[in-house]
Amino acid sequence: MEQSNVEKLFKSIDEVTEIIQNAKNETYLESLIIALNIILDDGAQDELDDVTKHKVSKPVQTVNEEEFDAETYRKALSLSILKGMKGASQQQHLMTPDTVGFLISYLTNKLIDKKGQISLFDPAGGTANLLTIVLNQLENPFKAYASEVDPALIELAVLNANLQKKEISFYHQDSLRPFLIEPVDMVVTDLPVGYYPDDVTAEEYQLKADKGNSYAHHLFIEQSLKYLKEGGFFIGVIPEFLFDSDQSDKLHAFFQETAHIVGVIRLPETSFKSKNQAKSVLILQKKGYGTKEPKQPLLVQLPSFKNAQAMADIIKQINEWFTSYPNRIK
Repeated sequence: MEQSNVEKLFKSIDEVTEIIQNAKNETYLESLIIALNIILDDGAQDELDDVTKHKVSKPVQTVNEEEFDAETYRKALSLSILKGMKGASQQQHLMTPDTVGFLISYLTNKLIDKKGQISLFDPAGGTANLLTIVLNQLENPFKAYASEVDPALIELAVLNANLQKKEISFYHQDSLRPFLIEPVDMVVTDLPVGYYPDDVTAEEYQLKADKGNSYAHHLFIEQSLKYLKEGGFFIGVIPEFLFDSDQSDKLHAFFQETAHIVGVIRLPETSFKSKNQAKSVLILQKKGYGTKEPKQPLLVQLPSFKNAQAMADIIKQINEWFTSYPNRIK
């Protein structure tokens, strides 16, 4: 059977990466960064010895011989990153699954009712996989921003955007510190879950803990709303326990004051190893002039992504709900 473009591209990227890994004795992810730099710019080969240059020349040429579309580059690169992250102990070295990314991009398009430019921000950008899924499906021209504190992940994110020819402004910083960006129409993100260690920065937030470390996922929601325009939307992957934790009273009060809960879509339980790891997609609208609470929020439990008929039925229900939802970006 003929290889798909994604498999072919992944095989070439993987081959270059493994050659560099063996020559330089680096981790797979560090070698992948070098490989992608070489694929994007021949001059980057200067840091390789002559033998390694010769070995990588054929697979590099294979990648550069063909022009692939953005989604092919994204999928092939996500396979390479997943290979490098296998066994990674750091929690932030995980990618949002494509199925969840496509759900978020579908919701993004449902919440837009204009033809002009849309601005988007991912404050937990990672390798830019989620953001570029959304941008590749977006029906509007866009201005995009992403922030990531991990140096390896943001380097991969920049290379990912360059391969896909996506113009994204990246910020290498702690995403809970202030940004120099204008408020955006939408925040799309997969929230980091856990405690935030910087109590001094947390002091600036309404959702800080009364004592001890604050929850990073709470602070990220507050930060996201801060950088949204009035009437803008937050679509984020949240932990299932968000509304039931010991600090949830504060979160409920914060939402009452600042945002409308548009919907909560529970992801299939079959997608997670245990109930404790289960996640949902939360949709918020920042309160502003003319915004209204939905008569009935969109509350959905998704079936298994593998059950095509059940998924089609649920999508039909979601489409029907959106026909009567008035608060879109206009």
